[in-house]
Amino acid sequence: MNMQLKQDCYLKNDRANTFYSDVLKGLAAYPKKLSSKYFYDKTGDQLFQQIMAMPEYYLTNCELDIFQNKTEELTKAISNINESFDLIELGAGDAMKSSYLLKKLVDKGTDFTYMPIDISGNILSVLQENLNKKLPELKILPLQGEYFDMLDKATAISKRKKVVLFLGGNIGNMEIEEAVHFCSEVKRKLNSGDLFLVGFDLKKNPNTILAAYNDPAGITASFNLNLLTRINRELNADFDEKQFQHYQTYDPVSGACRSFLVSLCDQEVRVDNHLFHFKENELIDMEVSQKFSEQDIKKLAGDSGFHILTEIKDAKNWFVDSIWMV
Repeated sequence: MNMQLKQDCYLKNDRANTFYSDVLKGLAAYPKKLSSKYFYDKTGDQLFQQIMAMPEYYLTNCELDIFQNKTEELTKAISNINESFDLIELGAGDAMKSSYLLKKLVDKGTDFTYMPIDISGNILSVLQENLNKKLPELKILPLQGEYFDMLDKATAISKRKKVVLFLGGNIGNMEIEEAVHFCSEVKRKLNSGDLFLVGFDLKKNPNTILAAYNDPAGITASFNLNLLTRINRELNADFDEKQFQHYQTYDPVSGACRSFLVSLCDQEVRVDNHLFHFKENELIDMEVSQKFSEQDIKKLAGDSGFHILTEIKDAKNWFVDSIWMV
C-alpha cells in the first residue's frame, strides 16, 4: 500500500470513528441529539440541492442575488489591486454562489487560489469537475475534512492574505455560544488584515421562515430522516425511518428555527452493540437554523474579536453578507 493510500485510509477511519462516537454520545444525551454536519452523504447532498431549489427556500435566491448582482461590490471589498490572496470557502458545497465571485476575480486577472473546504468528498469532486469546465484558468485546491483542520492546512500551504467565506447562513447552524467560539477560532487562525465573509439570514416574517424549513413536498423531512438511513448503513444500526416524523419550530423572539425527529412509538434502536430506548413522542434534536438581527451580528463580530468592514444585502433586505476584518 502506498503512502497516499495509507493516509486516505487513516483519514477515512478517523472520520468514521468520529461519526460513530458522536452518534453514540448524542443518542445517550438528554434530550437526544444528532449533529447536522452528518446530513451530507451522497443522498444528503442530493436532497440539499433539492431543498435549495424549492420556491419556499428563499435563502439560496437571496444570497445568490448578492453574488450575481453585487459581484463588483464583493470583489472590491475583498481584494486590492496587485494583492495576491487565498480564497478559502468553508462548506463550499457545489460553489453555486461563489462561482460568480470566482469568475469576476478570474476575469479581472486577480492572483488568487481558491481553496474549497467540505466534509463531503463527493460534493468536492462535483465542484472541481464543474469549475474545471467553467473556469479552466482557475487555480483550485480542494480540501476535504473538518473546517478547522482544513483551515490549518490552508494557512500552512501559503503565507498570503486569507479571505475566508462562510456562506448560506451556515453560521446559523450553531447555538449562539457555539457561533462565538467558532468565529473566535477562525480569527485565531488568521492574521491582521485577513477577511472573514459571513452570510447571515436576517429575522423577517415568521411565516416566511417557517415555510422554508417545513415544505409541503417533505424534502426537508427526507433530508433529516436520511441521517437515520446513513447511521444504519455506516454504523450497523436498525433505525426504522417510518417510526420517526419530522417536526419544525420557529421562535421569532430568539430567532431559533429548530428541526426535530419525533419517535412515533415506544421503540428500541440498536447502533452496533449499543441499545437506545425511545419513548413515544420523544425527540431527537437535529438542527438549529438561527436568524439574526443587525444588532445580533454586531455583537457576534465584536464578541469574537472582528471589526465589521462592510455589509452587502440582497434586494429584499432578507439576507446579508457581512465582511469582517481581523
